[in-house]
Amino acid sequence: MNKAISLAAVVPAAGIGSRMGLNHPKQYLKIGDKTILEHTLSKLSQVDTINQIIVAVSDEDGYFENLNLDNLNVTRVSGGKERADSVLNALKSLRSNPPEWVLVHDAARPLVDIADIDNLISSCINAGEGGILACRVKDTIKKGNTHSEHTVPRDLLWQALTPQLFPYRALLQSLESALEDGALITDEASAMERANQPVQLVCGRSDNIKITTPEDHALACFLMEQQQKSI
Repeated sequence: MNKAISLAAVVPAAGIGSRMGLNHPKQYLKIGDKTILEHTLSKLSQVDTINQIIVAVSDEDGYFENLNLDNLNVTRVSGGKERADSVLNALKSLRSNPPEWVLVHDAARPLVDIADIDNLISSCINAGEGGILACRVKDTIKKGNTHSEHTVPRDLLWQALTPQLFPYRALLQSLESALEDGALITDEASAMERANQPVQLVCGRSDNIKITTPEDHALACFLMEQQQKSI
């Protein structure tokens, strides 16, 4: 990248993590001495090209204010009912001084590799188009309900990860249009695809897992320990 860019990070963190069976949102589970969300925000704060971080949190969330976010340029905004609503709220909060680019990252992906984030940003900025971290599907994939109907060819299948990086105005417009039409939006890329906008697939590490179940949390604790040993 030859020139400085304005880039904001958005972290949707308004979910309740129902599959974890907890009495509090999963992003406040601990890995070591930090919550999942603290680990995630710390990772993003180490990316030099990110100018600010916007976290979309439920108005009823009583945990966020107790996090240790000293020296992190983090702003809290109101989260929405669904992920797309939270991201859109965060994007709207930036309208008075919009960045050129916005990077969206799951609150529950604290293991993301900083080098992967830098590679995503570099790939997208150099190409002038958005993209996502993703990894090729390794397992045999079956289609069916209670029984396998057939095996899905995996040559062109990728597992979508985050971060996902797009031009700010294009993502704002795509999300607004999709939500107005009642479209199902599972990630930012799906909104951009719907708007016929390009989405690069940038290969990322497969251990960039999303913590959704208790088994994921146990694995994340182990992987985080390995990461910290390698620093």
